[in-house]
Amino acid sequence: MSVVAIIPARMNSSRFPGKPLEKIHGMPMIGHCLLRTQLCAELTDTYVATCDNEIYEYVHSVGGKAIMTSDSHDRASDRTAEAMTFIENENGEKVDIVVMVQGDEPMIQPSMIEESLAPFHDSSVQVVNLMSKIESVEEFEDPNEVKVVVDKNSNAMYFSREPIPSRKKGIDDVPMLKQVCIIPFRRDYLLKFNSMNETNLEIIESVDMMRILENGEEVRMVMTDCTSFSVDTLDDLKRVEAAMKNDPLMNTYIA
Repeated sequence: MSVVAIIPARMNSSRFPGKPLEKIHGMPMIGHCLLRTQLCAELTDTYVATCDNEIYEYVHSVGGKAIMTSDSHDRASDRTAEAMTFIENENGEKVDIVVMVQGDEPMIQPSMIEESLAPFHDSSVQVVNLMSKIESVEEFEDPNEVKVVVDKNSNAMYFSREPIPSRKKGIDDVPMLKQVCIIPFRRDYLLKFNSMNETNLEIIESVDMMRILENGEEVRMVMTDCTSFSVDTLDDLKRVEAAMKNDPLMNTYIA
């Protein structure tokens, strides 16, 4: 089975322009994402998909594979699908599963990708998201973190940048969970997803996965115990750099 990781990245982020090349312990963030993703043994290959020459050239400078995509994409999934099509045309064969790894997840662990792929032994599963526990009220209320509530079958019920579920009756028993942006799709489902029109709740929440839920389909959620913080602001970058200070995995790819 062909399992390809694609890391969409662009310089023109609305919340933090230029963040893919911001350095963490001397290495651009996109370098951490790429090199850590490549350590997953279950992947056939790993690519960065970008519309920016700076990112493209950097990835090649560290021995990675990069694909130039259109600069008109608003959604990471569209950029990922374009890159997947390019890969298939180059290799002359279809990909089975595409793992979309967001380029602002520099703390990714190879085991997280393995966890996200485990549900695909069930042929009914079309798309998976990782999730992890939120450890503080501050993080729970942070609009840059996408919160999720799940049903008893570990399928997503709703995603929001607001704190869900409500803390109105206290916090001790409230399941505080966040989306971790490692999202594997079956190949055909990624194309189907991109052919769907944007939905009202997707736009309101600014969460792509709401498109699937509003169309009455399922997103399988998988819990990870790995600690990971996404980078959406300069403060996030500082927090991640501090969290990675003693990260043993980093020693395997930074001399």
